[in-house]
Amino acid sequence: MVKHTGGCHCGRVRFEVQAPARFRVSECNCSICSKSGYLHLVVPADRFTLVSGRKALTSYRFNTGVAQHLFCSVCRIKSFYVPRSHPHGISVNARCLDAGTVEDITIEPFNGREWEKQYPAGRGEFRD
Repeated sequence: MVKHTGGCHCGRVRFEVQAPARFRVSECNCSICSKSGYLHLVVPADRFTLVSGRKALTSYRFNTGVAQHLFCSVCRIKSFYVPRSHPHGISVNARCLDAGTVEDITIEPFNGREWEKQYPAGRGEFRD
């Protein structure tokens, strides 16, 4: 595991995440992910630390209301959130990671438009 750092565009929201130097991300085609270009690096919550910016975060929920989409209230970037697929984890936007610790990213398409077919049990598994 490597400690990666990242955050929003204006720098108010900063985080650390423990993940391999080489990892896979999901590129979801659902309405919100495809419009924002989000690349999901999903980790257990205990591998994520919000370093700064808690007060700058604003939340958005839609559809089932399970996912907690968190945006910087200043620059509006969603650098991480609590996903519906892993409500006890964190999805970090790999595009918001700082340079220097990521050696390789494999991007895998994910059919989020048909979310229920992808997660018939209602939740996904964590993976490295």
